[in-house]
Amino acid sequence: MKDKKKPDSVVFDTKNQKYDAFLKPYSTNVGAPKITPSDTIAWKNRSINKLNHKVQTRFQEIKKQYEQLMQEFEYNDLIYKAKFSFEPVIGQVYHLYRRDNDETFLSIIAPDQCNFHAIGSFCLNTDQIWEKVV
Repeated sequence: MKDKKKPDSVVFDTKNQKYDAFLKPYSTNVGAPKITPSDTIAWKNRSINKLNHKVQTRFQEIKKQYEQLMQEFEYNDLIYKAKFSFEPVIGQVYHLYRRDNDETFLSIIAPDQCNFHAIGSFCLNTDQIWEKVV
């Protein structure tokens, strides 16, 4: 016996031979409200702009941290290459100077007490890293 085809407006599963309109996640009735896809372009654009702003902000933060780290490295490299004849004490402020022949040296004498060309004042922290004070 040949099965008669159901009209397009009738929801019928030919494999299970059952009416299954109630199982569908969408409306199947001709009188059901119209399904219109929502406009996602505006949402996508807002999301892209938010993501771009977040990435740009994070990049600037990382760039600033990198620049601070490189400056700290350069100061520490300069100080450890400088001449000094004492063992620095942690927490004590020392002053870095440059001679006329571009030789650097570390001293406990403050810049206002001498006529040397001052580079900066530094303090040795507990990690043996010099931090710029002034």
